[in-house]
Amino acid sequence: MNALNDMQAIVDSYPPAASQALYQLRQYVLEVAQELAITDLQETLKWGEPSFLCKTGTTLRMDWKAKYPDQVSIFVNCQSRLIATLSEVYPGVLQTVGKREIVLPLHGQWPIEPLKHFISLTLTYHSVKHLPLLGA
Repeated sequence: MNALNDMQAIVDSYPPAASQALYQLRQYVLEVAQELAITDLQETLKWGEPSFLCKTGTTLRMDWKAKYPDQVSIFVNCQSRLIATLSEVYPGVLQTVGKREIVLPLHGQWPIEPLKHFISLTLTYHSVKHLPLLGA
């Protein structure tokens, strides 16, 4: 099995609403990567979670946990400034936990533009990390 099949097997094992949410997040990542002309995006598993890697960015992971059945989360490296920047640029728009997690409810609307902007910053992190507010 390859990484994409492994990722799909994990996501498909979740409740339907969680699977749908994670596939929607995956679609956003793929759309943003295409808009940014990122050609080396890799889908893989990190710590058993669907993850995305590319040379220009830092790892973006996403998952659903049975402990928190009504949400999915996006995770980034806690050493990055991504969550702090998101909180400053979009105060109160997306729910964050600590320095590494965005929590998204399974039901209801997500703020798509801030979410895609965050994904963009994550996929380009290595080229923007020296800029104030990551160039946002």
